[in-house]
Amino acid sequence: MELFSDLTVLSLEQATVLPYLTYRLAQDGARVIRLEHPVYGDPNRMVGEPLPGEERMNRYFLCINSGKKALTLNLGDPRGQELLKKLILELDVDIFATNQLPRSYDKLGIAPDTLRAIKPDLIWLGVTGFGPDVDEAAYDPILQARGGLMELTGEQDGEPQVVGIPLPDMGTSEHAYCLLMKALYRRERTGEGSTVELSMFASTVSWLTVPITLTDTFGEEITRRGNTHQFFAPVSVFPTKDSYVYIAVGNDRQFKAMVEIPEFQSLDRPEYAKNLGRIKAVDQLNQAIAEITRQMDTAELIAKFNAIRLPISKIQTIPEVIADPLVKPNLLKATDPQSGLTITLAPPPHPTPFLQANNNTLSFPPRFGEHNQEIYQGLGVSPEELQTLKNDGVI
Repeated sequence: MELFSDLTVLSLEQATVLPYLTYRLAQDGARVIRLEHPVYGDPNRMVGEPLPGEERMNRYFLCINSGKKALTLNLGDPRGQELLKKLILELDVDIFATNQLPRSYDKLGIAPDTLRAIKPDLIWLGVTGFGPDVDEAAYDPILQARGGLMELTGEQDGEPQVVGIPLPDMGTSEHAYCLLMKALYRRERTGEGSTVELSMFASTVSWLTVPITLTDTFGEEITRRGNTHQFFAPVSVFPTKDSYVYIAVGNDRQFKAMVEIPEFQSLDRPEYAKNLGRIKAVDQLNQAIAEITRQMDTAELIAKFNAIRLPISKIQTIPEVIADPLVKPNLLKATDPQSGLTITLAPPPHPTPFLQANNNTLSFPPRFGEHNQEIYQGLGVSPEELQTLKNDGVI
């Protein structure tokens, strides 16, 4: 039996932060059921190009929702809250998760005390922008701005830039994953559930290890520096004849090895022997390196560096990343049983027994309310009641 095959997750989720978390749990084999409002649904369903002839199945939504089931439920209606209680008890839900604003908890009947009173061993997870006592709305770039990531990203003399992936969203998802593992371990040891509250802002700021210590303790200015590194040189992007590479020399021994390559011997100078000297002359040094690398083919340059184990990489495009021999075998797939469309999904951070047993495949991302009939009738709701609830906007 897979480790998480008997784990049931009920997630009132939208956007990225919770869907990515539950996507990770689905990769572990957990039974994940996403809840959405029957009118508004997850806004991400409407982002990107739609699948032909489909509503609320746009391309952006497909990326992190495979392996799940989907219900619609209006928790603003008392009948919806009663259905939620039934779901939690009769499906023996282990984890309830939400990224609703805290002010909505009571009116939706999803406050931790409310749900844990129904099922004391429930693990309740709430992810908010700035903590459970703050109702301020937060999108990923807002957190990047307030959390310092944009101050650290971009050219040295240019404007701040967002990071290329939604790190506050996905980083918070990873932190939430770890906290859920701790809560599951605690429940296994004690039989008790937990209330877990996680701030995306706190998650974001926790990554600022070096910037906070060096700024607040030593008064150093830590800000964006383009592709270079504040403390190591040469570390940057360099042009070649046919593309770009990133070179990262992390110590004096590596630099000594680099300047023994015939093309780089002109850089074997006393002022560059120590990292501090290279940092002081980083602009001149990088310009000199660029003049050399510009005369070399990418493959030739990488081969020379790899031969002496110096860190280097081509700046790969996304198609090149997909084709990378360390990536391609681990890509995930999901096939739509209706249209036959197979989508490719990013690989997991680590192979899971569930994925290995299923040949790296997951079920296709669920359509809006796709599993209403299956799950609600499993709770004893008759087809007639189901139709009434649908007509009344409860599901």
